[in-house]
Amino acid sequence: MDAASGTSDRSGDIGARLDQLTASRAIWTRVVLLSLGGCFEYYDLFLTGYIAPGLVRGGILTSTTPGLFGTSGVASFVAALFAGLFVGTALFGFVADRFGRKTIFTYSLIWYTIASICMAFQSDAFGLNLWRFIAGIGIGVELVTIDAYIAELVPAALRGRAFAYNSAVQFAAVPIVALVAWLLVPIAPLGMDGWRWVVLIGSLGAVFVWAIRLGLPESPRWLAEHGRLEEADRALLALEPGGGARAAPRAATETKPRPGGFAEIWEAPYLTRTVMLVIFNIFQTVGFYGFSNWVPTLLIKQGISITQSLQYTFIIAIAAPFGPLLASSLGDKVERKWLIVAAAFAIAMFGLLFGQTTAAVPLIGLGVLLTLSNNVLSFSFHSYQAELYPTRIRAMAVGFVYSWSRLSAVFSAFAIAYFLQWFGVAGVFTLIAGSMAIVMLSIGLLGPRTSNLSLDAISK
Repeated sequence: MDAASGTSDRSGDIGARLDQLTASRAIWTRVVLLSLGGCFEYYDLFLTGYIAPGLVRGGILTSTTPGLFGTSGVASFVAALFAGLFVGTALFGFVADRFGRKTIFTYSLIWYTIASICMAFQSDAFGLNLWRFIAGIGIGVELVTIDAYIAELVPAALRGRAFAYNSAVQFAAVPIVALVAWLLVPIAPLGMDGWRWVVLIGSLGAVFVWAIRLGLPESPRWLAEHGRLEEADRALLALEPGGGARAAPRAATETKPRPGGFAEIWEAPYLTRTVMLVIFNIFQTVGFYGFSNWVPTLLIKQGISITQSLQYTFIIAIAAPFGPLLASSLGDKVERKWLIVAAAFAIAMFGLLFGQTTAAVPLIGLGVLLTLSNNVLSFSFHSYQAELYPTRIRAMAVGFVYSWSRLSAVFSAFAIAYFLQWFGVAGVFTLIAGSMAIVMLSIGLLGPRTSNLSLDAISK
């Protein structure tokens, strides 16, 4: 048996041992630590909609966009973030495959934290959008890396639940940023606009998370794929019963990893999956960010004041982490693709009702249901797309297909601004419902089964 074949066999052994693991404190501790890292990315990701009223009141941005691609409106601020996310996921997703999961999510966290601090001190639309774009690059790389790591870390029988818990921790940032914005955006503590404090608070929290994540190990699957089998064994032993008490395996020959390139995602069996996920990501973002990034503005358009809209938004945001928690028991019992389809259907229905409502209590109730549905969709598809590719190209492939959601969000931000201006809130949710119909068709017709299957079996 040649060295390359031996490494492949040992890599498969690492994967088999990972899938034999049961739920343990060691596994869940690592999932929580990774999720805490994503928590502050989500804080930064979702603060867009919550600080938008403050940016408008401060005269930096306008609520509507003069011209389709005007750079002085809220839509340009949303677009700048997603343009950065697109660059981060499409062009730099591969770095986690090349340099390792741990290394990249550490440095990408530092990147976006510094960029966000710089953004907090801008006073014109150009500087604001520039630093928002730069921060988006770091956030894009970070989120792809976390998805790849969690998919590789947990056994097949726990992947759905792990992504649900991951999403619950990450989405806990949403009510936090909503509360902070509600309290600070309408005022100017120490003479500095409240929206600037909202940005700085998230950046300082990310520094704390960076410190506690330094103790995380590298992904055993990634180490094995790169021929670093002894390191993979040591990382895996810490997850197995006994916490490393097992005898070390026979010595392994370190070899060059099997190369994985961009062309591979266009070959069978990945071609259909890539096309499906590109279509899915183009349209899912219209529903997800069309609501979350615009909800305060949508409420203001319904005739609600800035302060009340931020209060209502905070109440709605409290529901954010509960969607994944409520659905966590279904994460490994219901086939992943059908959970995505059901969540998309719920978003379309609740959105259409939201667009026809003006009373406070129904608005808040429908906003909560939309948030729950969006977040079930989110954790399901983050797990799903990370499962569909092998370890050697996982981060690159996920980054590429996910980047289409970022690119879509750039243009959908302007589309939503246009629909809001000319067709009102009802028009926005008609656009969202149509997008969810395409999501349902793409996943329902083209998506393979993944629940409770090993990553090796899915990639074949």
